[in-house]
Amino acid sequence: MASEIKRQLVIIGGAEDRDGDSQILREFVRRAGGTKAVIVIMTAATELPREVGENYIRVFERLGAESVRIIDTETREDASSSTALEAIARSTGIFFTGGDQARITSILKDTEIDAAIHSRYAEGIVVAGTSAGAAVMPDKMIAEGDSQTNPRIEIVDMSPGLGFLPGVVIDQHFSQRGRLGRLISALLQEPAVLGFGIDENTAMVVTDNQIEVIGQGSVTIVDESEATYNNLGEILKDEPLAICGAKLHILPHGYKFDLKTRQPILNQSSTANVSIPVGSTAT
Repeated sequence: MASEIKRQLVIIGGAEDRDGDSQILREFVRRAGGTKAVIVIMTAATELPREVGENYIRVFERLGAESVRIIDTETREDASSSTALEAIARSTGIFFTGGDQARITSILKDTEIDAAIHSRYAEGIVVAGTSAGAAVMPDKMIAEGDSQTNPRIEIVDMSPGLGFLPGVVIDQHFSQRGRLGRLISALLQEPAVLGFGIDENTAMVVTDNQIEVIGQGSVTIVDESEATYNNLGEILKDEPLAICGAKLHILPHGYKFDLKTRQPILNQSSTANVSIPVGSTAT
């Protein structure tokens, strides 16, 4: 009996280690086939595609990937290139670089390349993205917004993402840029049930409905599924948002989370086996 196809994403908070052990990029290469990995680097987000792409070629080749190539799409016309489509068809891993997430969606969304990557993802290849490449993973993404401020409607703009992980909101460079207010603002606007804030040099590795955190920082998860109140329908654009009864999980390296149950997966020895509402403390 054939094994079930796993859908795998490696969603990186940006500024991942590329010169040392490269733990996160190493895990991507491993999941993409190890020494048989055929990796395509998508540079649509950046205005320096050759420089950024060659940096990742150097890392992935150092880690042992069999083949690494860049697909540079400067316009939507480039997104139907037969050469690019052939490379995607042969790939075992797709990697979206950082830059500007709006460039990725404006150039790639609803193109032949977009359809080809989704098709290969459904067949089991690994899709990864860092920074802007992480932001585009949901069906609705944070296009831009202010950091280090309390939640308000106007601090974040939402737009369609690429839809690899629908029904959530993702923010990156999370702790480093103080983006909790931005994530909550996006979460309530959309609305989505789960918001994920990924620190730098940290990734959430998604295998079907399970997430594992790897890297130096943490993933902050805001769950509004059981929130008891928000004031979104009562305020003007420049007034602060309120939310009550949401849950907050902060998961460092090695911790896991179940997307179906919306609960952390804790080992049997852990005493912290319940979710703590925001504003509460464990006893």
